[in-house]
Amino acid sequence: MTTYDVVILTDQKHAYPNIVDDYIKNVITEDALVANALGQLGLNVIRLAWSDPDFDWSTTKSILFRTTWDYFDDFDKFLEWLNAVSKVTTLINSEAIIRWNIDKHYLQDLQKNGVHIAETLFIETGTTKTLKELHTETGWINTVLKPCVSGGARHTYKLNADNLDVYEAVFKDLISHEAMMLQPFQNKIVTEGEVSMMVFNGTYTHAVLKKAKAGDFRVQDDFGGSVHHYKPIDKEIQFAIDSVKACDELPLYARVDIFNDNNGKIALAELELFEPELWFRNYPKAAHILAKAIKEKIND
Repeated sequence: MTTYDVVILTDQKHAYPNIVDDYIKNVITEDALVANALGQLGLNVIRLAWSDPDFDWSTTKSILFRTTWDYFDDFDKFLEWLNAVSKVTTLINSEAIIRWNIDKHYLQDLQKNGVHIAETLFIETGTTKTLKELHTETGWINTVLKPCVSGGARHTYKLNADNLDVYEAVFKDLISHEAMMLQPFQNKIVTEGEVSMMVFNGTYTHAVLKKAKAGDFRVQDDFGGSVHHYKPIDKEIQFAIDSVKACDELPLYARVDIFNDNNGKIALAELELFEPELWFRNYPKAAHILAKAIKEKIND
């Protein structure tokens, strides 16, 4: 039986693409950079979808989560799989980090540890208050509503006094089975963009600036957003490192998404420790930094 040191984890769409467009090419390129870096250290690597029905997960020393971007489509199945594989191999990042980071309630923990986040109202499952009532209570006029477990801007809506009634039925359906977040709309994300900073084993490596297309507020490239090279200032780098070190354990990889809030203060949008795009293609050296950290971890 073949054994592996590392499984680079993706999803069905990216493991077995029917059409290889530019977006999927980028994913394949990213994974290849990591695989090559691991291979240069003498590690045996394979790339698989997390939902692969035939692979024996006990035959690998570790699993590196990369592009498992369909996990929320069948969240219960994914959690069952996560529970099973965590018993037979090492997860990178760890199972504890993944479970914590999947649910954006983690932002509350980081805030308690001194990390500045955007103002956020967490709306728990089963809440009976209407959107209008929530906006009246907070005093917020222009807001963004999104699920606490999500990705790719799933069910992310820009709200204001004129469209609350339009989204009321959608909100009522969503809150009946999942927790949601309400945040004041951050104007500077539209005018300045959002910075993604990559931190590996506590060390900053590189950054990109993500900007929404004209007329939109979502910076994801799924919605026409664009990505640009970015050189952060010292206090942005320190903010990213401090955000990572505010976790209960140091993750091997992290993407720290920051922006200037409505008061002009650096704020954390998200700390991505599970399946973030990491733009290795912009800074291939980062793949080698990660590979070295992985080898050290699985050889402990």
